[in-house]
Amino acid sequence: MDYDANIAKLGDVAAEAGLRRVSILAWRDLDDPEAGGSEIHVHEIARCWAEAGVEVTMRTSFAAGRPQVAWRDGYRVIRKAGRYLVFPRAAFSELMGWHGDRDGLLEIWNGMPFFSPVWAATPRAVFLHHYHAEMWQMTLPPRLAALGNFIEAKLAPPFYHRTPICTPSNSSKRELVELLGFKPNRVRVVPPGLDARYSPGGEKSPTPLVVAVGRLVPVKRHHLLIDVLAELKHDHPTLEAVIAGEGYERDRLEAQRRELGAEEWIHIPGRVSDDEIVDLYRRAWVLASTSAREGWGMTITEASACGTPAVATRIAGHEDAVVDGRTGLLADDLPGVVRGIDRVLRDADLRARLSTAALEHSARFQWSETALGVMESLAEDARRRRSHLRRR
Repeated sequence: MDYDANIAKLGDVAAEAGLRRVSILAWRDLDDPEAGGSEIHVHEIARCWAEAGVEVTMRTSFAAGRPQVAWRDGYRVIRKAGRYLVFPRAAFSELMGWHGDRDGLLEIWNGMPFFSPVWAATPRAVFLHHYHAEMWQMTLPPRLAALGNFIEAKLAPPFYHRTPICTPSNSSKRELVELLGFKPNRVRVVPPGLDARYSPGGEKSPTPLVVAVGRLVPVKRHHLLIDVLAELKHDHPTLEAVIAGEGYERDRLEAQRRELGAEEWIHIPGRVSDDEIVDLYRRAWVLASTSAREGWGMTITEASACGTPAVATRIAGHEDAVVDGRTGLLADDLPGVVRGIDRVLRDADLRARLSTAALEHSARFQWSETALGVMESLAEDARRRRSHLRRR
């Protein structure tokens, strides 16, 4: 189904379910300095919903240098409270109706939930990208990490047993079912979309170029990728690499690069523009990801749409973003990442086959379909509630 047809159907689904005004609760929004894939994801959903005629208000945390209330692509953004207080404050604000009535609620569960089943009486759905597991230990002191993991894995899931859960991949669904105890029939797989700017073009780098794109934070494990690149450099002396993104691990990564004497060929440019990212994807011979946790791996699909295959760790999310052996290669460990990148760099025929298949695979993904899928889950809950009221 094409974009316009998806938007029209989205509007019809929302109208039939009585979902004229919808609130979205998210930890961060697209303008936050630390915004990443999750924030792009919820922005695209909100944008499509607004285009379909739904009145959307997103509640999120304060972002430095940004107004408390703003409009973006047809939906309203309200930024109040800090990284931790946003959870109780947003919940209380929605409970009190301080920013208007709503017909439905979408909660973005990004590690810490908003516990919407406790206080929201309206139809609701949740988007849960992935189980965070060891990510807590990577980013928080031990006691806070243990608390966060307990809330995510043990305390919160029972509250959501009647709530429709959306997740981006079959592999992430498997984790939510096996590790968090959600019932399979309550978890719907809704893959992410892809912006039209990601497309083939230009020329590949004349020498081997490995690219990684993402926030410079522990879960992405860019420090391990730098070790991988250093090992590959011995057999590929003209190798260059770009790790594009911003985050609080940048100083550590730059120090590691200096220790290896790799300043001339491993480039860490920080945040780059959308056009620069597209150019990097197009010129790269391979995209690399050594991430420990992903719900999908959106940079993999973006690179695929530009004709660049990926070598990535075999984790939930990556197992769906990469069709192993067809659109890229999955590796069970770091030596496997080294071997995988080495294969792609050495074998031009393999690169060509993976590139062709990656282009075909990426053509399946549209943001309008993502937005429609999530709206269908929310509408399903609205219909269930109406049916329950009629039976009473």
